[in-house]
Amino acid sequence: MLSPAMVTHHLCLLRPTVLSAPFGLRTRVPHPRPPTVVASFHGPTHLRLRPLRAAAGGSSPGGFDGGKRPEAATSSSLGAAVVGFARSNFLPLALITGVALGLVDPTLGCLAHKYSLSKYSTFGIFLISGLTLRTKELGAAVEAWPAGLFGLASILLFTPFLAQFITQIKFFPHEFITGLAMFCCMPTTLSSGVTLTQLVGGNTALALAMTAISNLLGIMIVPLSLAKYIGAGAGVSLPTEQLFKSLVTTLLIPIILGKVARETSKGIAGFVDRNKKGFSVTSAILLSLVPWIQVSRSRSLLLSVQPKAFAVVITVGVLLHIALFAFNAAALQILSSLEQRGESVFARNEYARAVILVASQKTLPVLVAVVDQLGGALGESALLVIPCVAAHINQIIIDSIIVNWWRQRDQQFSNAK
Repeated sequence: MLSPAMVTHHLCLLRPTVLSAPFGLRTRVPHPRPPTVVASFHGPTHLRLRPLRAAAGGSSPGGFDGGKRPEAATSSSLGAAVVGFARSNFLPLALITGVALGLVDPTLGCLAHKYSLSKYSTFGIFLISGLTLRTKELGAAVEAWPAGLFGLASILLFTPFLAQFITQIKFFPHEFITGLAMFCCMPTTLSSGVTLTQLVGGNTALALAMTAISNLLGIMIVPLSLAKYIGAGAGVSLPTEQLFKSLVTTLLIPIILGKVARETSKGIAGFVDRNKKGFSVTSAILLSLVPWIQVSRSRSLLLSVQPKAFAVVITVGVLLHIALFAFNAAALQILSSLEQRGESVFARNEYARAVILVASQKTLPVLVAVVDQLGGALGESALLVIPCVAAHINQIIIDSIIVNWWRQRDQQFSNAK
């Protein structure tokens, strides 16, 4: 026969009482429980905590949060999606924000123009470009030199030829069309072409090589293209020599300084590589200062332009980019069919996609530097820059859609294997 002490202290009799009582309805044991019982109990504690976990998750209607946690989780996931979108599209968002701020309140933008902030921001953009430029990645593109040579020719020689046709469009204000024509004469983008190439699995080294070389050669070729295709058509004599010197000061010198700093100091190179995203964000912010200042200076003039004019010039910019993309894709297809021996470098996806993406885009910072140096020779600066800001954003959006389609097609092809 069991004694009262054995009933009180036997663990097998105590465990059903603890585990069978639901949370919030646990009954008291009528007899006293010595502390030794609790201290000596080493059962599976995770079973006893299950009711608490259910309450904390908010799935139980009787929990502490009253069932509101799923809404909080939805809100949290929405916030994460917004942050992710902002990180992926920081550059276009920064440019749009700069334009919006200039339209809402031009005071600070005019003050920034007074102290020539745009010149310092442009210097900073190309200094960052020099800091992030890797020599070994440029050397890795030697194998695809025929594709790279075509890309450079397309960027600096073929596509600027379109400028003379764009200037024939009769439009008011005429600066909108002139700005897009100038945009055709620019080298390729500094970062978005390389980023999209990497995203789609293209040859990043080839994209980097074309980006660096086209921007360096552009310092010499852009003034000549502007004078030939735009200055002559507009009846304006552009200061080509002065523009060349200004571009050397504003573009080439900061790129060289950044590159020299990277090559001479492993600490600087390592810091830049570890914080590449931070430098990319900084470059985007510096670039967004330009439309902010330009719009602030010419706010009253911009507000006098009819919305229809903005819609038309944005459409022209979209068609221009599609035309450049189609030209480069068709030209590579023709070149690949002409080469009979072995697999053509023009036919390999990793090279072809790098060339198409990089050669079809035009850079905004170089255009801004050119507009600043012209001093109104081709019209109001803000009216020249605004359509190019829209074209810059549109080309990134269009190419992002195409890159996503390429990736989906590659995935389907890979699954079919």
